[in-house]
Amino acid sequence: MKQLHTYLFFISILFTGMIYSQEEPNISSRDTLPPSEKYGIRFGVDIARFIRTAANDDYSGFEINADYRIYKNYYIAGEIGNESLLRNETNINVEGSGSYIRLGVDYNTYKNWYGMQNSIYAGLRYGFSTFDQTLNNYNIFTGTNFFDTEDNPENFRNEVRESNGLTAGWVEFILGLKVEVLKNLYLGANVSLRRIVNEQDPDGFENLFIPGFGRTNDFSEFNVGYTYTINYLIPFYKKKR
Repeated sequence: MKQLHTYLFFISILFTGMIYSQEEPNISSRDTLPPSEKYGIRFGVDIARFIRTAANDDYSGFEINADYRIYKNYYIAGEIGNESLLRNETNINVEGSGSYIRLGVDYNTYKNWYGMQNSIYAGLRYGFSTFDQTLNNYNIFTGTNFFDTEDNPENFRNEVRESNGLTAGWVEFILGLKVEVLKNLYLGANVSLRRIVNEQDPDGFENLFIPGFGRTNDFSEFNVGYTYTINYLIPFYKKKR
């Protein structure tokens, strides 16, 4: 799986190179009319989640994303999806599953040449998730030797605990790019830094996975996420620069 992430990373770097490698057309060959750009809504899916679902039996998920250009370099953007992850670790087996939504804005920092509609953008999101946590079994330490907990059957608890209707919220900062590879068809990649704002914990244990946010841990409220997208633009009108 790590190799897959590496390949996708290099693909995203290739997209960046495609943007910078294009030469600006000769001004003399342009139309005499001022250049115009397309405004519309761009729908897409996160292909990384489909790949992970196929490659990892403990994970399933999908995500739909969209953005709408409201003014020059500003876009309203959001994602909606569903995820589940089974964390089968040494001392605990727990599954988190649910739905999420992220809403915010993107700002395109890239100044396109004539006829181009690519973007290198920064964005902010607020994410909200509603989910369930199911604790299947766990180990507890009751003896004098901590390293005996895994092998001592007295410390093993096969007890199912379900906590439903939990919620969590977070904010995230995004850096990404989108490249038009065919007419109105875009490939993209982004990375995001996320921080938990609030969350509900299940009874008797803590959240180990929050859909839309990712894995959680005891020592940090931050997490890093990534997406690789394919999008299609439905143009509504054109507007002069």
